[in-house]
Amino acid sequence: MQNIVPLDPVDYLVIGHLACDLTSAGPRLGGTAAYAALTARALGLRVGIVTAWGGEVPLDVLDGIQIKIIPAKHSTTFENVYKPGGRDQFIHNTAPDLHYEDIPAVWVNTPIIHVGPIAREGKSLADGRFPSSMLGLTPQGWLRTWDDGGRVHIGTWPEALHSLAKANAAVLSIEDVGGDEEQIEAMANKCRVLAVTEGAGGARLYWNGDLRRFRALQVKEVDPTGAGDIFAAAFFWRFSTTHDPWAAARFATHLASYSVTRRGLDGIPTKEEIQSCLVEVI
Repeated sequence: MQNIVPLDPVDYLVIGHLACDLTSAGPRLGGTAAYAALTARALGLRVGIVTAWGGEVPLDVLDGIQIKIIPAKHSTTFENVYKPGGRDQFIHNTAPDLHYEDIPAVWVNTPIIHVGPIAREGKSLADGRFPSSMLGLTPQGWLRTWDDGGRVHIGTWPEALHSLAKANAAVLSIEDVGGDEEQIEAMANKCRVLAVTEGAGGARLYWNGDLRRFRALQVKEVDPTGAGDIFAAAFFWRFSTTHDPWAAARFATHLASYSVTRRGLDGIPTKEEIQSCLVEVI
C-alpha cells in the first residue's frame, strides 16, 4: 500500500481515521473520511485524505482520491452488536493521532478542509491554523469515549466551545450529544454555522441567531450508516460555493436521504441524485 507521489493540490481535504468496520459479512471500509471523501468525489471535486491506516482491507473503492497514510499497526476498528433494544458499539483498536505536521504542504491551503474524527483523533487541528480555507468540523469522534471493554459511550469534549469558534461550520448528530439541547444551544452560540442532523427527522441549522428545520425525503431506510458524513460533505461543499447555509442545508438533507436506501458505501450519491437535489434548491 503506497501513498500517491507526488501529491497534487485538491479541492476538498478530509482529515480523520479511516475505519475498519467488523460486520457479519467480514471487515469493510468505513469512517467519516471514507464517506465524506467519496461524496466529495461524486460532487466532482479533487479530493485528498490524511489518515492513519493499518491496511486490513483494500482501499480500491477510494480510487482517484489521493491519500496521505500515516502507517499504523492497527486501523481504528469498530464493531456494532445489535440487540432487540438497539445496538452496542465497540472499538477494538485505535490508530495513531493525527497532527498538523501530518498534512502535506501542498494541502494546507485547500479550499475546503474537513476534520472528521472518529476516535478522538485530530483535536489539535481545530485551532485556527487554516485561515485561507473553509474549515468544517464533524466532531462525532470527539464526543465519544469507551470503557475498558471497548464499549463506546457518549463522552465529554472540553474543548468544544473553543474549537467550534475556530470553524466556519460544523455538523453533528443529535445522537452525538445524547439529545442534550442545552449542549446544542451552547455550541450554536459559539459556532458560526451549526447543523444538527436528526436521522429520518431531517436536520436543523443554526446561523446568525436564527434556527430553521429541513425535512428529509420520505424513503425506505435500508442502512443509515454514513448518512451524516454524506450530509456533512454535501453541506460544506454547497455552503462554500453559495455562501448560503440555508440552501446548503436543504441540499445536504435531501442528498443524505437517498443514501439510506442502500447499504454501506453503496449509499454514496449518484450523479442523478446530486443533479436532482441541486435542481430542488435553486
